[in-house]
Amino acid sequence: MQAPLPSTGPAALQQAARSYGNDLALEDAGRHWTFRELEADVRRAAAGFIAFGLKHGDRVAIWAPNQAGWIIAALGAQAVGGVIVPLNTRMKGREAAFILNRSGARILVHVEELLGTRYADLLAGEALPSLERRLVLDGADWNAFLAAGEAVTDAEVTARLAQLRGEDVADILFTSGTTGQPKGVMSSHAQNVRVFDAWSTIVGLAHGDRYLIVNPFFHAFGYKSGWLACLLRGATILPLAVFDAEVVLKRIVADRISVLPGAPTLFQSLLVGRERTPVDVSSLRIAVTGAANVPVTLIERMRSELGFRTIITGYGLTESTGCVSMCRPGDSPERIARTCGAPIPGVEVRVADESGREVPRGSEGELLVRGYNVMLGYFDDEAATRAAIDADGWLHTGDIGVMDETGYLRITDRKKDMFIVGGFNCYPAEIENLLGAHPAIAQVAVVGAPDERMGEVGHAYVVLRPGAKLDEPTLIAWSRENMANYKVPRRVHFVTELPTTASGKVQRFALRDGHR
Repeated sequence: MQAPLPSTGPAALQQAARSYGNDLALEDAGRHWTFRELEADVRRAAAGFIAFGLKHGDRVAIWAPNQAGWIIAALGAQAVGGVIVPLNTRMKGREAAFILNRSGARILVHVEELLGTRYADLLAGEALPSLERRLVLDGADWNAFLAAGEAVTDAEVTARLAQLRGEDVADILFTSGTTGQPKGVMSSHAQNVRVFDAWSTIVGLAHGDRYLIVNPFFHAFGYKSGWLACLLRGATILPLAVFDAEVVLKRIVADRISVLPGAPTLFQSLLVGRERTPVDVSSLRIAVTGAANVPVTLIERMRSELGFRTIITGYGLTESTGCVSMCRPGDSPERIARTCGAPIPGVEVRVADESGREVPRGSEGELLVRGYNVMLGYFDDEAATRAAIDADGWLHTGDIGVMDETGYLRITDRKKDMFIVGGFNCYPAEIENLLGAHPAIAQVAVVGAPDERMGEVGHAYVVLRPGAKLDEPTLIAWSRENMANYKVPRRVHFVTELPTTASGKVQRFALRDGHR
């Protein structure tokens, strides 16, 4: 008999500890945790947050690459009612400070350094009025935090866990859009658990699977369909901090990896790497991909050369708790590559015209989503929430697509002008806002252009201020200092004016057409 679905993430860990006990839950940097040991470490972190005075609903930001400490800090904060706010590891100080201030985070948990970048230095000079404490995960600071929690009794931790409810906010994931300012998407514990229980069932994730999590924890793909799904199914979590195709191939062999989701670029890199150095990848069983156009030949090669028996593509957005639709095991390579599957159980999808009326199957329209996966709303932004979710509960995704006679979806266009760089969503309005801070720029428009390796990359069209001088290398270098690397335009085109409509709106399609 299957155990009842846990109501929260921390409850999923408790249930896994009871069900799987001494089986391996987590392996990272030479350390191993059983499910019981992971639960014990999470309770220690929870005690630390209680000792600090974290209240139900307080926000805790996490700025770190995939690692065991990320999971322990997140679950420890959530166990006492904290709401986690993941920060993209590629962000620069200005970007991170905006989210810290917008969310009102009281605590920031971060690593000291990643790939030569010291996170404390990035925030130097930024005003952070709500932030009361910073905890360095990989230093004595975290140990002191845990030591302070030793004064908290086990009964106090248990009592705080008992207060947690499925409808409580579990996380706020920030996403950008047409406004250019990131908005905080709120999801509840119950939403996370139900959506990724369905996800785990469809992909066939099972107890004993060994899941190499390449997708970053700051994204729903790495957090919710990553380590949370593993807790729900009793699979072993193996975090990867920084993607490197050669390292992934070695990990597949050494760690007998069976589950490996990622963007199409991940699997293309693995195929190239394996051509150079043939290795045994027979342990691989499940792949989940998406986030870009997927060639049919890639799906075929993933099956024939990498040995995946189940390959799933899907569609989702942060506002839908990360998942709307998925292909199903047994689908043909053509269907996997050319569609993003059918809605997950219990979720409705309507393809609608501009007035919200459903269009006939096979006709193009905006994708509307309704169900338990639709976000609670944007944090502290009722106007934006009302604009996104109508009175009947339909989430207006802004994506244009088609539904076929079998209920499978295909995305045909992005109404919001979003483009995807190596699996990361890029929003032109946000990048334009950042570029607009450069003193030499009068106007700027950003569009996505095809790229063989990354899928798409950003191209910026810049109108300079009168008398200003600026060249492409200088602006790209400035961009690397002020925004996450994936947002940085790969090319800059200097123009005397931007194509606009009669009302003055930039015609992005005219800029994009130049790359087709």
